[in-house]
Amino acid sequence: MNFETYPFEKLNNLLENITPNEVFSPLSLTIGEPQFDTPEFIQHAFSEHSELLNKYPKTAGEDLLSEGMLQYLKNRFDLELNKDQIIPSFGTREVLFNFPQFLLHDVENPVMVFPNPFYQIYEGAAKASRAEVIYLNLNEENNFQPLIDEEQLAKADFVILNSPNNPTSSVMSMEDMKQWVTLALKHDFVLLNDECYADLYLNDPIPSLLNASIEAGNGSFKNVLVINSISKRSSAPGLRSGFIAGDAAILKEYMVYRTYIGCASPLPLQYAAAVAWADQDHVDLFREKYKKNFEVAKEVLGVDAPEATFYIWLKVGDEIAFTTKLYEEYNLKVIPGSFLGREGEGKGYVRLALVYEAEKTKEALERIKMCMGEINE
Repeated sequence: MNFETYPFEKLNNLLENITPNEVFSPLSLTIGEPQFDTPEFIQHAFSEHSELLNKYPKTAGEDLLSEGMLQYLKNRFDLELNKDQIIPSFGTREVLFNFPQFLLHDVENPVMVFPNPFYQIYEGAAKASRAEVIYLNLNEENNFQPLIDEEQLAKADFVILNSPNNPTSSVMSMEDMKQWVTLALKHDFVLLNDECYADLYLNDPIPSLLNASIEAGNGSFKNVLVINSISKRSSAPGLRSGFIAGDAAILKEYMVYRTYIGCASPLPLQYAAAVAWADQDHVDLFREKYKKNFEVAKEVLGVDAPEATFYIWLKVGDEIAFTTKLYEEYNLKVIPGSFLGREGEGKGYVRLALVYEAEKTKEALERIKMCMGEINE
């Protein structure tokens, strides 16, 4: 399969022959990996069950993990789901890659639709599924919202939305999500929202696509699914805990498929994830940290905070020249937006992941301000 080089590898290739300015300590705002300690109660649950490493985990996961996830959906979104409507997963990256292959295997000339720029696993899944891709281009002209073209959607078999969005930080409204649900039923395509940043809202809680499905009169979630991950909300990417939830009929068949792919989570991880999913208080503390970082960004760069995520989609002009200059002169790494998009989308932007404490975040942003000042002189 002819997979595209991953963005971080592209960045390494871009910077490999550049010697950074050692006057500055190395900093990186590239990877969306929270740099805060995983809460102690989660660590304790993991260590307390370490003896279970001598057991094979079940593909479906333990009941306590599903119950923790269902409790999360109730606490966070006021959703009353049952166990037939959720499958625990080993993070969400594996689902995003293998679910399209499961879904589209028997479809002749399958068509996938997803935002552009995007999380690159979407593209990898499309290639592995031999699917034609239709892009939902996100740019300044459409306020980084996925615009609807019904003529194209009529051809779709599988549509991925990503709200809150990586990398642009845009958030879809409830009304827009309801419209997408209606179209999924009208044109009979499967609609999935990647909601891994849904808990990182700054002010008002953001609804799930499952909420929108109910509001649209689709209480059984026919053709509608969401995925979510513990990585961002709990500062615990190493737990590799996620889920896919929604249409029970689709999930029943997908569960059979999953028994063959060997992605069961080790039992100590499941116990730790279960307590993390069921608790919301620790997430509120992390949200305050990200909110503070955006306040720092406003102070230093003059940029307004998004509704959610920990990303800034910063307009810089020539994003390749800016990235290389920032690294060479200020020893700071960022991701060029063009590495995250296709057909020209993402050009002119860099993505900043504000995943450190406020003091280190401010130091990084001040370097960016100096670099932008030099370019604009």
